[in-house]
Amino acid sequence: MAKRRAAKNKGVVPQAPPSRRTCGTMQVHERLLRTAPGYREARDTSENHALRATVLPLVGRTGCTKIPVVVHVVHKTAAQNISDAQIKSQIDVLTADFRKKNADVSSAPAAFAALTSDARIEFALASTDPSGNPTTGITRTPTAVNGFTDDDAVKSAATGGADPWPSDKYLNIWVCQLAGGLLGYAQFPGGPAATDGVVILHSAFGTKGTAAAPFNLGRTTTHEVGHWLNLRHIWGDDGTGCSGSDFVADTPNQAGPNFGTPAFPQVTCGNGPNGDMFVNYMDYVDDAAMVMFSAGQVTRMQATLDGLRSAIGAPTPCGVKSLPKDIVKEPPKDFPKDAPKDFPKDPPKEFPKDPPKEWPKDIIKEPPKDFPKDPPKDFPKDPPKEWPKDIIKEPPKDFPKDPPKDLPKDLPKDFPKDLSKDPGFEPGKSIPADLPPKSVFDPPKSFMEPPIGFPFPGGGPFLPGGGGGPLPFVLATGAGAARQETSALANAYLQLLGHYARLHAAGQLDAAGLAAWREAAAAYQSIVAGS
Repeated sequence: MAKRRAAKNKGVVPQAPPSRRTCGTMQVHERLLRTAPGYREARDTSENHALRATVLPLVGRTGCTKIPVVVHVVHKTAAQNISDAQIKSQIDVLTADFRKKNADVSSAPAAFAALTSDARIEFALASTDPSGNPTTGITRTPTAVNGFTDDDAVKSAATGGADPWPSDKYLNIWVCQLAGGLLGYAQFPGGPAATDGVVILHSAFGTKGTAAAPFNLGRTTTHEVGHWLNLRHIWGDDGTGCSGSDFVADTPNQAGPNFGTPAFPQVTCGNGPNGDMFVNYMDYVDDAAMVMFSAGQVTRMQATLDGLRSAIGAPTPCGVKSLPKDIVKEPPKDFPKDAPKDFPKDPPKEFPKDPPKEWPKDIIKEPPKDFPKDPPKDFPKDPPKEWPKDIIKEPPKDFPKDPPKDLPKDLPKDFPKDLSKDPGFEPGKSIPADLPPKSVFDPPKSFMEPPIGFPFPGGGPFLPGGGGGPLPFVLATGAGAARQETSALANAYLQLLGHYARLHAAGQLDAAGLAAWREAAAAYQSIVAGS
């Protein structure tokens, strides 16, 4: 045992910087599914929330969110104890990438340029520690460990790392020496608080100091923080097949990761002519080749900030620049303490005492003498005889006190039959009262893709795999815009019901989702009954 300890602490084995991107996030995810109590259920909740945000967008956080960051530098050598300047360069990259202010976003192929999006998330080193004391947002911890792996040992002082700060208040980033060519890994929302955060190889962190090409532009951290905000790898983590999904509609399906600096287009899985969105931060290309998040990914991240990560970060207006450095904190030394001696104490002598002679003569101080004191005698005391007869002050005597007994309790018989393809949802039957049994978290790609688009008032986003065209009316059409609006609204609820049915059949509907399903069904029944 003594010899083993000596070998371990003898020194760091020199390791060349990795030349090919590797990420351990999915390995961590699979381990937590097996070992962490409640993780699977938390992931289901997170995915249901993300799905609801995609299908029926609701207003969540407005403006931008600024997230406080603590960087734990765990080092065995002087080189691993990276400088403050290297750390700050990484924070700058994070904010630029998530705010779409990175200079190289313009290099995205024209086919994807319109999808490049501002995630409205900013980052700053924490200024206050968990005890309320001022801090630089950086901790430094010496270690005897030669190289950490994705087993979370770096996240605990007991295993040679550094303990996290409260993960509901800070984004914890550990920077250290990683073994086996690993660049970094993250923990999806819903995992244990004691291990929540991101781990990055010190030579892939920031743009200065030990940062080494081809991972010297800070994009490894951008990639891993994307995971921390619930983004998946863009190819769906199914190896090199075409059945995986990142659960984002506007990222093309692709067969496995891309590496290096690919040339456009890279066509896989029949996704021509534009091919893979390899310039996305969630692919495996070199730092210089990844430049964007898509609009669908932004929706997913914002849903996370409204969901499992709702406690972290503070709202801040978007686009506010830092205050100029020349703002005067204190008055200059030669600033006069007293008012000038020649400051007038009294009002000017020529101040007019009386109103001007040309004051308007038509200003009425008193009402005219002939102003009537009493209202006119012919002022009607009673309402006119021609007052509309249909104004009802009280309900008629025969007005029913209870709703009609024949009010439809179930969906109408003419409920569209095309939902028969959706298992778990049958017209005329009530929604199940109990939740389905637990199931494996990761569904197939086709599960998240309903067949047609979801119509939004005035246009808007469509469901994954949507055809983008108008939906057929499910109610009898008639003259008038009101009838058409009612029909369109009923169609909207119809598609939402079908989507909830697929969720339920796949075992992915939590209690909140089940309640939302019931509410949507009741609303649909009300619309149909009232038509």
